[in-house]
Amino acid sequence: MSTLKLKLTRFRDRLSALTKVETWKQAPKNIFNWFKSLSPLEILAFALLILFIFPFYIVVINTAKTNTAIIDSPMSQPESWSVFVNNVQRILDNDRLAYVNSLFNSVIITTASLVLIGVSSAMAAWVLVRTKTRLSMTLFLFFISGLVIPFQIVMLPLVTLIRVLENITFLPWRDTHHAVIIAYMGFGAPLSIFLFHGFIKSIPIDIEEAAIIDGCSRPQVFFRIVLPILKPIFVTLLVLNGLWIWNDFLLPLLVIGRGGSTQTLPLAVANFAGGFVRQWDLLLTALVMSAIPVIILFLFAQKHIIKGMTSGAVK
Repeated sequence: MSTLKLKLTRFRDRLSALTKVETWKQAPKNIFNWFKSLSPLEILAFALLILFIFPFYIVVINTAKTNTAIIDSPMSQPESWSVFVNNVQRILDNDRLAYVNSLFNSVIITTASLVLIGVSSAMAAWVLVRTKTRLSMTLFLFFISGLVIPFQIVMLPLVTLIRVLENITFLPWRDTHHAVIIAYMGFGAPLSIFLFHGFIKSIPIDIEEAAIIDGCSRPQVFFRIVLPILKPIFVTLLVLNGLWIWNDFLLPLLVIGRGGSTQTLPLAVANFAGGFVRQWDLLLTALVMSAIPVIILFLFAQKHIIKGMTSGAVK
């Protein structure tokens, strides 16, 4: 309780200091001194930060404008942010976009793909690391080879494979959730297995041997011992694959098709954009609304990204 009171007191003192006129008068000087203390590399990083954030800033301020105001002055500040609320309501009521249904499809496809990619890749990498044979090394290189194959090369074979599966299984594959999820499993496995493989090599095998002596089976060793240790790299892959799957447009376009019943948010936004007349206010608002969930995911999991990427780099 005393710690909380101390923090509140410090916050009150800082707030009172900011409200003083002298503080605001010295602000330009303090900013100049701070800028002078930066190294050239820090100045370059700060400039790159502004360069990358500026397009997103333009998109955000234009979501609170009418279509006419965006065309007339896209760089100006919005007169009232209540226009953004109105644009959001129009997006939710638009049948052509079907935002709620598209959001549900994106959540289902992204969540199922991430879970299956994470668990299956972790299991495969664990077996490949702990099995010291020539076959395991060959299989590992086979998985890694998927990293150097451009997606554009397999676009036509993927569409052909979907047609073949429909003829063989007599089940619907095009415009379905399971077809997209299986495709993402195949394309997401190489990078996931590669990162899991490097991380698992840094885990002492003595821990697993002790669990086997205590009576654990191999599945129990993996799910109770190995998988919890893989949390940093697991979260890192969730973020990396989640950003890719959520924002992907080309693969769902091939498997689902434009205007399909299971369309994702990128497909819905692309379908919403007309060929000749574009409602920029609604289009930009839809873009921001589709990006908010993945931004929230990144903010909650960002502390694990660097830790997971560097873990396993040194054995």
